[in-house]
Amino acid sequence: MTEAAADGRVDILLTCSSGGHLLQLLALREVWGPYSRLWVTDDRSDTRSLLADEPVEFAVWPTSRTVRTLPRNLMLAWRLVRRLRPKVVVTTGAGTAVPFTVVARLHGARVVLVETLTRIDRPSLTCRLLAPVSHRVYVQWPELQPHVRRARYAGSVLGP
Repeated sequence: MTEAAADGRVDILLTCSSGGHLLQLLALREVWGPYSRLWVTDDRSDTRSLLADEPVEFAVWPTSRTVRTLPRNLMLAWRLVRRLRPKVVVTTGAGTAVPFTVVARLHGARVVLVETLTRIDRPSLTCRLLAPVSHRVYVQWPELQPHVRRARYAGSVLGP
């Protein structure tokens, strides 16, 4: 892994929920692998195992559609993003990604959203919230592209 810059900043903030969202973002390793980075995700057993050799900050859980943890995650996002100043945020969603992506965008980071593989013909809530603030939005099914403004289809992260 590339170390953080001498000033503590990172090139990429990778943010996603645990489970399938995490697996999809891990599948994009060739895109983010050479850069300094920090992961922000849920503190679950799969994330601890899969990200054992990666720098990780754990969001306050539960994150999906839970209003009571949103203020705490917004404060965490504000502190982390101000300190690390990521150049790019890459996310596959879901709840964990929203506050960190929005705060990073407000601080000038470029945002790349990869809509989850499970969405074939309707965008997820995360996509509907983050697509307007994203610089790039990728969908993993051609059927979804007409339903997400400015979306690009480049295949599936888990497919051939």
